[in-house]
Amino acid sequence: MTNPGAQGGAPAVTVADAPQARRYEAMAGDDLAGTAAYIRTPEVIAFIHTEVGDAYEGRGIGSALARTALDDARAQGLRVLAICPFIAGWMSRHPEYDDLQFVPESKVSD
Repeated sequence: MTNPGAQGGAPAVTVADAPQARRYEAMAGDDLAGTAAYIRTPEVIAFIHTEVGDAYEGRGIGSALARTALDDARAQGLRVLAICPFIAGWMSRHPEYDDLQFVPESKVSD
């Protein structure tokens, strides 16, 4: 995903999966602006940590990471387990992604 609306001559932001690093990376030009780390199984992708560099705070980098990662999950038929508080919060504010939420099938309790 690319953010064509870069402001003040700032480079456009591009988000892509970096499977070898098990994370999505947001690049602003040649700079790593943020990441969303994950663990993936054939059925589920669990987002465990999202981080945006201080210099890129408030520019929508986290939202770009979340949207790209969730759109990819949908395209791949994966369910999403949002362990990361940022991804969980973002999903709660974007109900169009509710269908991706992983719901355990087991009803076993202690």
